[in-house]
Amino acid sequence: MVRLRRPSNLEDKASNSLPFPSTLVSASPAQKMSSGIGIANLPNQRHRIVAKRGAHFTIMVVGESGLGKTTLINTLFATELSPPKNYSRRHVKQLDKLTEVEIIKAELEEKSFKVKLTVIDTPGFGDYVNNRDSWAPIIDFVDDQHEAYMRQEQQPERGEKIDLRVHACLFFIRPTGHTLKPLDIEIMKRLGTRVNLIPVIAKADTLTPNDLRVFKQRVREVIAAQGIRIYVPPVDPEDDEASIEHARALADVMPHAIIGSTDDVVTKDGRTVKGREYLWGVAEVENENHCDFRKLRSLLIRTHMLDLINTTEEHHYENY
Repeated sequence: MVRLRRPSNLEDKASNSLPFPSTLVSASPAQKMSSGIGIANLPNQRHRIVAKRGAHFTIMVVGESGLGKTTLINTLFATELSPPKNYSRRHVKQLDKLTEVEIIKAELEEKSFKVKLTVIDTPGFGDYVNNRDSWAPIIDFVDDQHEAYMRQEQQPERGEKIDLRVHACLFFIRPTGHTLKPLDIEIMKRLGTRVNLIPVIAKADTLTPNDLRVFKQRVREVIAAQGIRIYVPPVDPEDDEASIEHARALADVMPHAIIGSTDDVVTKDGRTVKGREYLWGVAEVENENHCDFRKLRSLLIRTHMLDLINTTEEHHYENY
């Protein structure tokens, strides 16, 4: 016969109290799945789908020759997507007077996530004495991509569609220190209704901080007076305070003043940075006191790439 011993008062208290930390047992995956109906797990599913499929991003660069378009793209994505151009022979095709469209494709990978990147360059724009209708090939290309994608969607058998719709267009403004030229205004008006237009001031290290500040203000005034539509990061009141402040900071620096360089230079304090070396010192690419490169990179890649893609899909493509 087995006797049952009645626990003492101390044992009663211990049995009714919470277990010691060493005896805590975490819930198994099955128990976690049984809590709730699983709606909260949808973001994880979406993350796995996007991580497996990757992303596709198309960026267009528009501006006169010699403003550092190729260098900026190589600096943005930390790789040589396009080799430097030889500008000593850029006037050989003067008689053609045509703006060309060049397409560069690459696949980038970071932390096992892949992005199929397409860069569209527009050599020849604004390089001639008579630049009348020099924007036509650029505008036609943007419209043609919407048309081509729409025709693919209308096919009875739709496989993997070829998508070259432009998600972001960087328009390079020459740092004259005065204001926008009539040619800049004409093409920006046309691009602003078709793509996410992001104006940037090229080679910001050629202007003093005061001249750059005045030039930015003049460009903003012309954009507002001419009714040019540019991409402004959306501010969601439901976001946290840090995200709202970041979006406002990106909007406040428009147009972005940028410095592009893929060269490593050594500063006076011994740091190795990307930048340009002068007699008076080093202009650092990623120093926010020198230029807006980090904010532009955040706008294009780190924080608003998905919004640029969605805006192209839901706004510009639907309007077409």
